[in-house]
Amino acid sequence: MPKSNVLFLCTGNSARSQMAEAFLRHYASDLFNAYSAGLEPKGMNPFTVRVMNEIGISVEGQYSKSLREYLGKQLFAYLVTVCADAEARCPSVWPGVQYRLHWKFDDPAAFEGTEEEKLAKFREVRDQIKAAIEAFVAQERAKLGAAAPSRR
Repeated sequence: MPKSNVLFLCTGNSARSQMAEAFLRHYASDLFNAYSAGLEPKGMNPFTVRVMNEIGISVEGQYSKSLREYLGKQLFAYLVTVCADAEARCPSVWPGVQYRLHWKFDDPAAFEGTEEEKLAKFREVRDQIKAAIEAFVAQERAKLGAAAPSRR
């Protein structure tokens, strides 16, 4: 069975969409090819790398990419916006997209505070994204009638 392509889109492609890409790759690389992009790529946030490494999921090899890298060049079955800005500014028509989803998460990179407070915010958003990916994967596996392998 061919894998479906999934694109996670946010504004900067520095945190939320990068985490979602890594989680989907970790939990369901047998079903999906995971990608991420940003409307205005800003580079990978060091806190993203740190909080993902804490739970044993690497973002090595991932980098901040522009939406333009994929628009008109790559077909996606799923387009998932992970912030209100991306949802509002994303092209309303994307050839090939069968499912467009919106998962709103706070932008941890915009959070103001001490280093520990910022780290706590990144962890909070990471855990919310992990839960959303796990629910998405469980739902998609149920549709296919496939047993969900445990990778915790």
